[in-house]
Amino acid sequence: MNILFAPWRIKFVKQCKKKKGCIFCDKIKSKNDKKNYVLYRGEYSFVMLNIYPYTNAHLMVAPYRHIDNLNDLSSEELYELFDLTRKMVKILKITHNIDGCNIGINLGKAAGAGVEKHLHIHIVPRWFGDTNFLPIMGKTKVIPESLDNTYNTLIKEVEKL
Repeated sequence: MNILFAPWRIKFVKQCKKKKGCIFCDKIKSKNDKKNYVLYRGEYSFVMLNIYPYTNAHLMVAPYRHIDNLNDLSSEELYELFDLTRKMVKILKITHNIDGCNIGINLGKAAGAGVEKHLHIHIVPRWFGDTNFLPIMGKTKVIPESLDNTYNTLIKEVEKL
């Protein structure tokens, strides 16, 4: 038997109880950005790390307003949301040498939205050769960097915005 040792994940396992409320609204109300992995606060939108990432440095960009429909965004919100997405991709190329990324919005539960009532954009970094047998055969993902290290690496570039 092979064992994958990831002791830093235990804090998330212990927090697995379903919380009420909205993670985006809750995180942005707090002023402790480092603890909440909030990387950037704009005028209408913000950026944070996904604490259950698909890949290393998986980011989410969300408007402050608790809305679930693209049509409800103002022009200013829409522009900033996508402008921040563009800027974060550039930063990921600098900090994590990504070869590409998946950018997606899951609108509604049927589309796979984990947080269906607060619109957000996922930025999932990709590298050549990042797919392998482990997720398929072993049903295991390997995230090679802790969230704290990822945050500390990204924040240095984000602070230049």
